Amino acid sequence: MSQALPTPPSSTVRCRQLLQRWRNELCLGAREQALLAGELRQLDRQLQRLESRTLRVAFFGRVGVGKSSLINALIGEQLLATDVAHGCTRRQRAVPWPQAIDGLAAVELVDTPGIDEIETAGRARLATRVAMGADLVLLVIDSDLTRIDRDALDTLLNCGKPVQLVLNRSDRWSEQELPALLRSIQQRLSKELPLTAVAAAPRRPVLDGEGRARSEQAPPRIATLSQRLIRQLSGEGELLLALHALRLADRFQQAHQQLRLRQHRRSAQGLIGRYAAAKATGVAMNPLIAIDLAGGLACDTALVMQLCQLYGLPMAPNSARRLLRSVTAQNALLGGVQLGLSALKQLLLLLVPFSGGASLAPAAPVALAQAAVAVHSTRRTGVLVAEQLLRRRGGQPGALLQRLAQADPVVAHWLQRWPASAASDLQPLLP
Repeated sequence: MSQALPTPPSSTVRCRQLLQRWRNELCLGAREQALLAGELRQLDRQLQRLESRTLRVAFFGRVGVGKSSLINALIGEQLLATDVAHGCTRRQRAVPWPQAIDGLAAVELVDTPGIDEIETAGRARLATRVAMGADLVLLVIDSDLTRIDRDALDTLLNCGKPVQLVLNRSDRWSEQELPALLRSIQQRLSKELPLTAVAAAPRRPVLDGEGRARSEQAPPRIATLSQRLIRQLSGEGELLLALHALRLADRFQQAHQQLRLRQHRRSAQGLIGRYAAAKATGVAMNPLIAIDLAGGLACDTALVMQLCQLYGLPMAPNSARRLLRSVTAQNALLGGVQLGLSALKQLLLLLVPFSGGASLAPAAPVALAQAAVAVHSTRRTGVLVAEQLLRRRGGQPGALLQRLAQADPVVAHWLQRWPASAASDLQPLLP
């Protein structure tokens, strides 16, 4: 009787196992640990939450839109301070959501400071920090979208963060006005996002004993949001945790590579200079175009491998040649000039027996021009290789993210729905 094959681990389990192995094997120097301490702490906290299956939902938005009131309504207790006049939250605070979610051990609801009392650059930094620390963000508004709301939403989406929009204080609009407002908000979004109308702390008019009108607290109307959250987190909560951890790990890997490029900039420039001189000498002295091309390719391949070794990013010769082909495509004009000069030099040398040596005179300046082009092309190749290494996603987190997207349609769909833009700080580090 044949034995049943073991069930392969799920994408989230494989992600957790491979990320933990990558973290255990990560080696950082003392300077790297000091400069990347903040990013490393953030990454380790997310890996711990992934291991414990603790998901964080951040409530984000302007001052006084009712973020704290909404969290209080969801947890059924007045744990967070609220004030009808202005926002009370001055720092982030997380409280547990007493709601059982399939696949998760715990869910934390994170209250955040209002964003409209902070200058523009600070708002973008706060939005990025919230996005990096939460697995899901609820952007809370209390009216049609303002410019501040739009800026915050753009920052969150550029980070690839899953976002839901929540219109709080919906009791201020009548049953006829509310649908029109929701349509107006949805039409102003750059992409379709979940949008839910709630009333976290509604008030209703009543008459006192003397017949005077006053208002009193009414039960919160948050059932639709609560059900939507439960449905989303039950369906993809583990996936949100795993992919957030992968993206943070990939971001850390790129920051680590960028730091290494900066640290080794001077050594890289010296290395590129030596290979440029060697290549220039070789192409100037070689009489045949085939030898020129072969020698130039060997020199550039060796330079790529030496740069990878210098940056601590080892690469096999085949991979180095693939990277070199990619760089050569960007350097096609210089390659064409170099090839033309090689062909011209070979032709002049072949004409020596027929010209009585007269063709040797123009061959010398051609060789010098060829050497100058070789120096420039090698330096250019070194710069392009450094840029390519900086942008490579070949580190384990990035490679795992790509493999998961190829193997799991759910992961691929999620990444297409919440794509992260390229990091704006990835700039060339060599002149």
